[in-house]
Amino acid sequence: MTDIPLYQGLKVFSGNAHPALAGAICDYLELPLGECEVFEFSNENIFVRFCENIRARDVFLIQPIAHPVNTRLMELFIMIDAAKRASAGRITAVVPYYAYGRSDKKDQPRVPITARLIANFLEAAGADRMLTIDLHAGQIQGFFNIQTDELTALSILADYFKKQRDNRVVVAPDLGAAKRARNFAQMLNAPLAVMEKRRLGNDEHAEIMHVIGEVKGMRALVVDDEIDTAGTLVETMKALLEAGVSEVTACATHAVLSGPAVQRIEEAAIGELVVTDTLPLPPEKRLPKITVLSVAPLLGEAIQRIHTGQSVGALFDGV
Repeated sequence: MTDIPLYQGLKVFSGNAHPALAGAICDYLELPLGECEVFEFSNENIFVRFCENIRARDVFLIQPIAHPVNTRLMELFIMIDAAKRASAGRITAVVPYYAYGRSDKKDQPRVPITARLIANFLEAAGADRMLTIDLHAGQIQGFFNIQTDELTALSILADYFKKQRDNRVVVAPDLGAAKRARNFAQMLNAPLAVMEKRRLGNDEHAEIMHVIGEVKGMRALVVDDEIDTAGTLVETMKALLEAGVSEVTACATHAVLSGPAVQRIEEAAIGELVVTDTLPLPPEKRLPKITVLSVAPLLGEAIQRIHTGQSVGALFDGV
């Protein structure tokens, strides 16, 4: 006998981080985006009000942790609390990009594990479930005591490149990305190479030491979970060109593109950078060589499956 859920219907709301993505998800679900107010007073205090009844509803809050990161986090926490106090049946935080993912372990003395702290905050605020895409490290999923579904955009990116297979080698920019790159290489039926990288201190500078694998004369496709300042990407590109590749393209799920990233990509000899819309990409960052693919259908289908009690993992059967 199947348990009947306590909630009455599906409601999707958006914070200020990425309303365009929330709208696209609702278009996929053929559902209107829920009405709510989320704004800052002049004293920087954040105010949230749901403008419709959500009692006993299955509520999904769309909010990637985008720039400005800490403001978007507070918006999400307050939205969750407001939904809880409005007697929502279930609250799912849909966080396509989970910031602070690099702070997932104590790799230096006297430092925090901020990725775990954010998980604790989400639970304390009242989230019942978490939905995200391509966490920086797999163990972050284990930081949550609530049900957490991690989707992947690898199949979306792979489908884009499948028509361009000839003489291609998939490249992991560091050893930590090797598993993701190996899975991606299998999707494309392509060989794999791995860069040996050394990060120097906390200044976001990385030095590429060696290229592990055969790349000479091949078309390199660098795959990573996110592009932040693009420092690693540019250093990887330089090392690959010195190793004799014929061209370099790159792809990543999350286009953070902070600091000097856009200028570095514009000036670099990268043929194309393919990313998804887990994060908003403002017009000033939309270079001609940057292609953006949508994750709205993926998130929409996952939301529909969670709401109806179907398997989310089945989305990736055979991938």
